[in-house]
Amino acid sequence: MSDRGEVDLTGAKQNTGVWLVKVPKYLSQQWAKATGRGEVGKLRIGKYVSFTLNEELTMVESTSDKASMVRAPREHPFTMQTVGGQTLAVFTENASGQSDADGSSSGTGTGPDKIALEGVVVQRAECRPAANENYMKLKRLQIEESSKPHRFSQQLDKAVTTNYKPVANHAYNLDYEKKKKEEGKRARADKQQVLDMLFSAFEKHQYYNIKDLVDITKQPVIYLKEILRDIGIYNVKGTHKNTWELKPEYRHYQNEEKSD
Repeated sequence: MSDRGEVDLTGAKQNTGVWLVKVPKYLSQQWAKATGRGEVGKLRIGKYVSFTLNEELTMVESTSDKASMVRAPREHPFTMQTVGGQTLAVFTENASGQSDADGSSSGTGTGPDKIALEGVVVQRAECRPAANENYMKLKRLQIEESSKPHRFSQQLDKAVTTNYKPVANHAYNLDYEKKKKEEGKRARADKQQVLDMLFSAFEKHQYYNIKDLVDITKQPVIYLKEILRDIGIYNVKGTHKNTWELKPEYRHYQNEEKSD
């Protein structure tokens, strides 16, 4: 709480009691359409408690053709519930720099947000619509809306030529097929000839990956790996991971050449 600023406990000092009411989702959506002073309806508290929605807020917005025939129900009786031994409270939070009087400030101040205790929950209730014709039509509309697919396929009258033209095969696929055919056509050279090329390459560098060795020897990958297993070591970890190097017994010839 200290990072968010001090809490105004005026509501607790005044012993303000508030109601915690659960309302249907569609009702909160209709309330959001209120204009002017934000009046959404009338609440009657007597032997029974009920809420009546304003007539101008009963219009339901929907993409369906039947939406014009559907209106939200106006009458909503309350089902009263006890707090049940719980201690519940209602807090409000204003952004830093926002005015408590009109709330018209953008809230871009540098101070901490202001938190205030509005009151302690003394009554719980559930606001339910009266089961009348309007409510049944609304539920039917909601079920129809939820069953509509979010995505659908549409047949085009003509091909789209302004953005991306369809191709039989993409360029990278053609390059891959060409490369694959070239590798397949490579004839196996004599083993000793391949060994000479490998030893010559390893005199220049200690480590090679298989791709570089294929480019140097022009041999099929499978055939080249068979020869490398006889004279080389494949590094599976470390700094030179996924590279080949000569076995220790094939490296000594370099020192012998230098001594000569």
